[in-house]
Amino acid sequence: MAKNKTPNQNKDKQSPPDLFEMARQGQEAFAEILKSTTATATAAFDPLNLTGSFVEASKSLASDPSKLVQANLDLWQEHMKLWQHATQRLAGEESEPVATPEKGDRRFKHARWSEDQMFDLIKQSYLITSRWLLNTMENLTDLDKKDAQKVSFYTRQFVDAFSPSNFALTNPEVLEATLNSKGENLVRGMDNLKRDIAEGGGNLKIAMTDKDAFEVGVNLATTPGQVVYQNEIMQLIQYEPSTKKVRKRPLLIVPPWINKYYILDLKPENSFVKWIVDQGYTVFLVSWANPDESLAEKTFEDYMQQGIIDACDAIEKATGCDEMTAIGYCIGGTLMAATLAYMAAIGDERIKAVTFFTAQVDFSEPGDLGVFIDEHQLDSLDKRMAEKGYLEAGDMYTTFNMLRSNDLIWSFYVNNYLLGKDPLQFDLLYWNGDSTNMPRETHMYYLRECYLHNNLVKPGALVLKGVPIDLSKINIPVYLQSSKEDHIAPYHSVFKLRKNVSGPVRFMLAGSGHIAGVVNHPDANKYQYWINEDQPDNLDEWIEGAEEHPGSWWPDWNKWLAKQSGAKKTEARKPGDGKLKPIEAAPGSFVKA
Repeated sequence: MAKNKTPNQNKDKQSPPDLFEMARQGQEAFAEILKSTTATATAAFDPLNLTGSFVEASKSLASDPSKLVQANLDLWQEHMKLWQHATQRLAGEESEPVATPEKGDRRFKHARWSEDQMFDLIKQSYLITSRWLLNTMENLTDLDKKDAQKVSFYTRQFVDAFSPSNFALTNPEVLEATLNSKGENLVRGMDNLKRDIAEGGGNLKIAMTDKDAFEVGVNLATTPGQVVYQNEIMQLIQYEPSTKKVRKRPLLIVPPWINKYYILDLKPENSFVKWIVDQGYTVFLVSWANPDESLAEKTFEDYMQQGIIDACDAIEKATGCDEMTAIGYCIGGTLMAATLAYMAAIGDERIKAVTFFTAQVDFSEPGDLGVFIDEHQLDSLDKRMAEKGYLEAGDMYTTFNMLRSNDLIWSFYVNNYLLGKDPLQFDLLYWNGDSTNMPRETHMYYLRECYLHNNLVKPGALVLKGVPIDLSKINIPVYLQSSKEDHIAPYHSVFKLRKNVSGPVRFMLAGSGHIAGVVNHPDANKYQYWINEDQPDNLDEWIEGAEEHPGSWWPDWNKWLAKQSGAKKTEARKPGDGKLKPIEAAPGSFVKA
C-alpha cells in the first residue's frame, strides 16, 4: 500500500488503489470508533440533556402552523430562484447568485464551487436550506432562554456536519485530488484516520498540526527564565531580564489552567512574555500542574491559595518588593477576581493594579459554553469525573472545538481524511491540542457556582477560606481586555465586570477572538482595537463613541501598566538574586506533563 506519496510522485507508475484494502481499513477504523464509543458510554441516555429542549422546539413549531407553512413557502421560493439562476447560467447568461457564503467561510474557497455549475448549485442549495433551518429554529419565540440556546447551537452543529464540503462525492477539490492521484488521497486519508484514533486512545482526535515540528522548551516557550517556586498545583517562573533597569513593581501572570501557559510564550516572534520582559518589567508566570488522581480533591480555594496567594508570597521573597501588578487570563481571570476580593477583605493590598484578558465574572450571558451547563449535564459530568477524579483533557478539547466546528473540526476532517494531506506546522494549533485535565472538585465548583448560579457577582454568595466574597471591594485600577469575535468570553459579558468592581476600569475591545485577540504581537501589524477614552458605563454608548486603532493593543496596555508599575529605575532582578533559588530552567517540568 502506498505511504504518503504526493500526487505527482511516480505518476507514470501509479496503479489504481486496492479498493478492497481501502474498504477493509475503513471497517477497521470505524470499528475502533464504535468500540470506544460503546466502552465510554454512560448510563445516562441523554447526557447533554437535549431531548427536552427539542421536544419544546417541536411543540413550538406545531403551535403555530401558519408560521411553519410560511417558512416552508419561503424555502420553496428561494429554491425556485436558485433553479432560475441555474437555468440562466446553463443558457450562458449572467446571473447573480441567490446565496453566497458568509465572509470568512472557507469551506467553499475552491474555484470550482463557483465556476462549475453543478457544484455551484449544490453549494447554494445547501446554503439556502441550512439558513432556512437555522432561522426557523432560532425564531421560536416561546422557548425559554436555555432551551433556545441549546436548540440553536445543536442545529448549527447538524447543519455544519452535513455541508457538501464534508463528503467526497460533493466536494470538487476532493474529487479532483482523487482523479489526479488515482485514489491515493483516500488511502492516505484512511491511514491518517487510523493514526488519529490511535493517538486518541481509541477516540478520534483529529490532528491539527505536525506534532513532531514542535517541542516545548526547544522552539516553543523559549523565553529564558527559571522556576523559583513550586507546590502541588503550580510552578512559578521568573524570567531573565532583558533591560538593565526595570520598573519597581513586578508583574504576576496567571493563565487559565484549562490550557497550558505557553499560549503567552509561543515562538519568540509572537511571544507576549518576551515582549513584556523587553519593555522593562520583572515578570513572573504561573505554570499550572496537569492534574491526575492525586489532585482530584483540590478545590477552588486551593487554586486561590496555592496559585495566586502563594505566588504573591514567592514574588515578595524573590524581589524584596511587597507591591506588584497582575494579569488574569480567562478562567485565571475569574480566579484572580475572586482572589482580589478575598485579599481586599483581609487587608492584603500587595496587588496594586490588575489586567484581565477575556475574563468573565458575571456569567448571566456566558456565551456558547453556556449550552453545556445545566443541572442534568453537570450531574452527568460529575459522575464521569468521579471515576478518575478528573475530567480528561480530550473532553475539554472537543468541547472548545465544537464552538468553531467548521474551522476546528470539519476543515481538518476534509484535509486529513478526504484530501489525505498532512496538517501544516502551526504553533497555535499545537498548543490547542496540548490540553490539560480538570480536577473534579475545582471544575465542578467553577461550573456550578459561576456558570450555573452566577454567584461570584452576588455579594456574600461565595465564601472562600471563611471570607464572604464581594467584588465591589476591588478598588484598584483595572485594564479590561476583550475580543470582538470571542465565543468563549463574549465582550458584552466581559464588559459587565465594570459594574462589579469599585476601581477605575479601562475597557478595551480587540479584533479577532479568544486567542488571536490576545496574542497579537505589534510587529505582526494585524487586526485592530477600539478604545473609548470617556469609558461610559453603558456598552452601547461605549461602542458608539469608540475609536478604532490599527494593529496590536499591547502598546496601549503597556502605557497603562507603566503608570501602575513605577519608574524604570530599579536594577534588573535576575532569578536567584533574592531569597528564592532556581529549581530548574524554564519552561519547567509541569508544562511538559
